Amino acid sequence: MSHPTEKDRKNQSPDPALSDYSPKDAQWDDVRASTERVSQMLYRAGEFESWAHRMHDCTGLLRFAELADTSTGEISLKLRYAEFCHARHCPMCQMRRSIVYRTRFLEFLPQTLSEHPNARWVYLTLTVPNMPVESLREALRDMNKAWNKFTQRKEFRPVSGWIRTTEVTREKHRKGYAHPHFHCLLMVPPSFFNGKNYTKQARWLEIWRECMRDDSIESLDIRAVKGGVEKALLDAVKTFTYSVKPEVLEADPDWALEYFRQVHKLRFIAAGGALKDSIRRVDEMTDEEMIYTDDNPKPEEPEKELRQLGYSWRRHELKYRRFTKADRASEG
Repeated sequence: MSHPTEKDRKNQSPDPALSDYSPKDAQWDDVRASTERVSQMLYRAGEFESWAHRMHDCTGLLRFAELADTSTGEISLKLRYAEFCHARHCPMCQMRRSIVYRTRFLEFLPQTLSEHPNARWVYLTLTVPNMPVESLREALRDMNKAWNKFTQRKEFRPVSGWIRTTEVTREKHRKGYAHPHFHCLLMVPPSFFNGKNYTKQARWLEIWRECMRDDSIESLDIRAVKGGVEKALLDAVKTFTYSVKPEVLEADPDWALEYFRQVHKLRFIAAGGALKDSIRRVDEMTDEEMIYTDDNPKPEEPEKELRQLGYSWRRHELKYRRFTKADRASEG
């Protein structure tokens, strides 16, 4: 893989930026810049150095195919080459993984809907009191045990399938505190909302308190997903994004480092019932899968593509710029 050298930079005029050529692709700069900052934070801390090295090299070179719209003549870019670091907390890889989760869920859903044509969807958020980030691992262990009890309660029996993800945010008012919570997407029958199966929100809160053995839990949110399957998918995608958002990691390096220690090797996504298979292989993801997603499908006729343009990451300015040495002709 070719990368620009200092000689390349000195001997060439400023290379065009990816964001200038394709403004909608400016997000690549933003997400890669976040990866750069997290990498540098780990280097400075002298901890998790293998992650730091991997993030440092992540997506150093991108290659996009130029595609021409036959009706308008407009040129758009589609990703064709990237090497991802696959580090768990890399913002760039988390962003691409979330798209793969969505793609896999979209592929899984039609069969599920054909088997459950009258299914309705419910969005559930379960919280616990905030705690020092040093206690996060123990808190997550207790939440997982409580969830297992929660799913065994009679009120939960009508649920035919579920997906549960964990998110952790940083408390703003007390330094060093964490707020872990579960996002859950539930597939239920229409009768879930009326008759003997209907359970009020106050009762769901009582059940969660009982399972957690903690009466201090103040809130729980459960609501029907309105707008049909497409809306349900959008809510599902929200749960597939970040276990902790990049801006949270960047805001407090000490908190972030302790968070990394606390969640090391813990799984933050689970599924059960009719949706159990929807997240299989979430830990097994290739570069190709992270490149070719539902919004960037693999070309069936690559010979119809124009050339592929190389863009290299310039960390001194946090921007992708053209790197012509990495250009290549269409694969066709």
